[in-house]
Amino acid sequence: MERENVERNFGFLVHDIARLMRMNYDRRVKRLGLTRSQWWVINNLYRNDGLTQSELAETLDIERASLGRLLDRLEANGWVRREPCSRDRRAKRIRLANEVGPVMREMRAIAAGLRRDAMSGFTPDEQEAFVDVLLAIKSNLVALNGQESSGGPTESTPGAGRER
Repeated sequence: MERENVERNFGFLVHDIARLMRMNYDRRVKRLGLTRSQWWVINNLYRNDGLTQSELAETLDIERASLGRLLDRLEANGWVRREPCSRDRRAKRIRLANEVGPVMREMRAIAAGLRRDAMSGFTPDEQEAFVDVLLAIKSNLVALNGQESSGGPTESTPGAGRER
């Protein structure tokens, strides 16, 4: 049996790159006084402001109770607010507070700098091609996830879910 070269296994590479990006981002935003969990919540709300606590917990892949404690701290610091949900009176929508604006701008600038540093040495065309490949892989995996959760086939043809 031929041994797999794990140094070229894209699953390991994607995991390692994500871990290294988080570590570098942690180090760069530390001066803002944010924990990884806090900046992860704030960044996800920046992308999808107004999710319910359940939706946000699912997006973050954490338990609702753990997220609730984290939101309590963020709310106490004035960075998020909970608002009633018009469709479900038991639910609360989580929104970024206006006070988080300056911190959010600084976090986005730090993130842009990190992405720039990570892509150093690549031409703009190479950077775009790389992101296109990542988006195609994501699309394939989303399609597989949908098939698996709906009881459909678990295998897919290469490139499924990708528009050309």
